Amino acid sequence: MFSFGSIFANIGAHIEPERPALIHGDHVTRWGDLDRRTDSLAASFIAAGAGAGDKVAHLMRNSPAYLETTIATFKARMVHVNINYRYTGEELFYILDNSDAAVLVHDADFAELVTQLIPRLPKLKLVLQVGGQPAPSTSFEAAATASLTLPAQDYQPDDMLFIYTGGTTGMPKGVMWDQSAVWSLLGGGAPTPEAGPVATLADHCANVADTAAMSRILVMPPLMHGTGFLIGIYTMARGGTVMTLPGLKFEPAEVFAACATHAPDLAVLVGDAFARPLLGGLDRGEGSIASIKTLISSGTMWSPEVKAGLLRHNPELMILDSLGSSESIGMGASVQTADNAGAETRFVAGDDTLVLDENMQPVAPGSGIAGRIARGGLIPRGYYKDEAKSAATFVRVGDKRYVLAGDWATIDADGSMVLLGRGSQCINTGGEKVFPEEVEEALKTHPAVEDALVFGVTDEKWGQRISAVVELSPGAAADAATLVAHVRGRLAAYKAPKTVTIVPKVPRAPNGKADYATARDLAEKAATTA
Repeated sequence: MFSFGSIFANIGAHIEPERPALIHGDHVTRWGDLDRRTDSLAASFIAAGAGAGDKVAHLMRNSPAYLETTIATFKARMVHVNINYRYTGEELFYILDNSDAAVLVHDADFAELVTQLIPRLPKLKLVLQVGGQPAPSTSFEAAATASLTLPAQDYQPDDMLFIYTGGTTGMPKGVMWDQSAVWSLLGGGAPTPEAGPVATLADHCANVADTAAMSRILVMPPLMHGTGFLIGIYTMARGGTVMTLPGLKFEPAEVFAACATHAPDLAVLVGDAFARPLLGGLDRGEGSIASIKTLISSGTMWSPEVKAGLLRHNPELMILDSLGSSESIGMGASVQTADNAGAETRFVAGDDTLVLDENMQPVAPGSGIAGRIARGGLIPRGYYKDEAKSAATFVRVGDKRYVLAGDWATIDADGSMVLLGRGSQCINTGGEKVFPEEVEEALKTHPAVEDALVFGVTDEKWGQRISAVVELSPGAAADAATLVAHVRGRLAAYKAPKTVTIVPKVPRAPNGKADYATARDLAEKAATTA
């Protein structure tokens, strides 16, 4: 088993120096330059007094600098820490303080905010700024081009990386992963889906030299989100090319431009928040995704009809819906192709995946009982500096350790799982449990609906009242009564929203995840002004 640090320290010598490594709009970083730059960055971290096990915080939007920083972090045997770039002062301080960050790399846009926080962060040894006009001692570019020599490192399989997850309640939590576990779960460097994991680092170095096997992947969501980040670093560790979009927000036109210019064969998005606008652009004839052979989504449910629409524009496409989270990689997978376009999403469970009832016992397949998904095998160590939350999430079932996902599902007689949604958002209304995602998907099947979020609001009669905020498609019209009737035609009547608020834009984070708190605020404000 290998760490990412040992991989990146070795593969550069086996890759053609002119092979593209990072593509961001018109900017191309080639593998020879990437290897030198990340060596120099890693050496600059160490020269500043940081060392193995110290944390490197990434406060950046998508750019070559993000993955350069990550690779340098691994080469220096340090620990990746992602930061949501929408965080404000105290939220940002919490992440930097909680993670014990020793190095911070940030975009120039955040310089003023960072300057205000530095006096409160005595553990910081180095702060580097990407872009703008920083002093030479704090310039990311100066550190990357200083041609510093990286001292030899004693890489270990249990060198770590962190993924901070905001979750749905409480403060963000740092999920502690061994790098070798992540590498194995993502495929272990298998050169083909049928082949097993690579046995030795020498074998892997030989594989990455093969240009024909190189993947060219387009990452649409932010790298600070686990989906894009994990697939991005895995692609890089296999000697491939990672493309990112240059805009500050998602624009389908940039996807079409990347496809036309660089022909990615694999792409990553996060559910409907990315797929619906992309499909809209395709329907309007704005571009093509014909080069993409595999499209991966993870981290959220998305609509079968949207998948079918993408397959209509690219019948050769395979859509892989990966069931996972920051705490649990590879819980299950669902594949759609032109042969089963529009079918209900059913996940084939991984070998170490269970569905557990409220008594922490495995649910019998075909029983119809809903339970929480649990993943065993290669799982994180726990949450950084949070024993209580670790004990609640990382549990023992029999003599085996599992991570309890927030996702609920039923399991059919054939072992396939039907995902219901996040238990933390489950609505208890009139004695019935309703998963918001199911209602959201029903709303989004109406032709006038572009996006929707559903949530519970305290109600004297029902306990919780099902409410929705809905964004209509451009030029479309529909009223609340029409949308409620539409849901009633697809689901049990008690699952239909009691109130529907039409909003200009459904609130979501840059990674496409639902912002339920803001959605509730929008609905409440609309109710008070009605």
